[in-house]
Amino acid sequence: MTEPTLEILQLDTIRMRVATQGSGPLVLFCHGWPESWYSWRHQMAAVAAAGFRAVAPDMRGYGGTDAPDSAEQYTMLHHVGDLVGLLKVLGAEQAVLVGHDWGAPTVWNAALMRPDLFRAVVGLSVPFAPPGRVDLLTALEKQGIHNFYMQYFQTPGVAEAEFERDIEATIRRIHFSGSGDAPEAAVFGMLQPGGGFLDHTIDPQTLPQWMSAEDVAYYAGEFRRTGFRGGLNWYRSLRLSTELMAPWRGAVIRQPSMFIAGERDGVLRFPASKSQIERFPTTLPGLRGCHILADAGHWIQRERAKDVNSLLLAFLFGL
Repeated sequence: MTEPTLEILQLDTIRMRVATQGSGPLVLFCHGWPESWYSWRHQMAAVAAAGFRAVAPDMRGYGGTDAPDSAEQYTMLHHVGDLVGLLKVLGAEQAVLVGHDWGAPTVWNAALMRPDLFRAVVGLSVPFAPPGRVDLLTALEKQGIHNFYMQYFQTPGVAEAEFERDIEATIRRIHFSGSGDAPEAAVFGMLQPGGGFLDHTIDPQTLPQWMSAEDVAYYAGEFRRTGFRGGLNWYRSLRLSTELMAPWRGAVIRQPSMFIAGERDGVLRFPASKSQIERFPTTLPGLRGCHILADAGHWIQRERAKDVNSLLLAFLFGL
């Protein structure tokens, strides 16, 4: 099997870099923060070898894709619009969506909003929840919480300065500390007063087997070139996205769907995650599997590549 090919495609409003591997029915892979198309290389190879066309873009704000300056250009409508535009440029009538971290809400909402284009959806790490009335930042404030990492990300320049001080260390710390290999003490969701995001992370002496020095170098090279502003702008559009998603409040996804997460993923410890998963029979009536993999953390498609590939291929062949 050949390696993925990279190309720049012109969508309606932005240029998007995409990696493509294989031919056949289209499967679109959407990464999260702080990653790139590169996070899907194991899944792309497996899916392409099985007779599908695997396409993984650098999402808006990342890598070789355009990164608008304004956070208002990173709403969920923009991200779903990018996938709709990408489908058109690729010349495909439909696609199966697979998303992780921020890519998961993107593919959930794309399937919700355009069931005519996206025939099935797989979300990793972040459970589906129908659009609600209250955005996450407002909900935290009402609970008297002011030190959650997403709140820290809101002020332009602050997190950028912290992460860009030593980009290789930032990549090592975030990816190791969010994984199933890290001790519980490495949880970094809540920040100490006056502290930074990286204060409770660990810079590992030895990289885990699922992340090589070459991987660190690739991610670091991308963020050294682009900076972290684009990825952080996804968090800075949270309030606006909630307002704009009002027409889809309470809507459900009826296409075939699947959820995969690591047992030790910090997202599963978010207050709403348990109830969101419990509501899947109602919110995801087409659900064909909810898989929580033991001892795995947040970077599930890399930490448990073979397991995720097996689940994904079984899902695709069952459509």
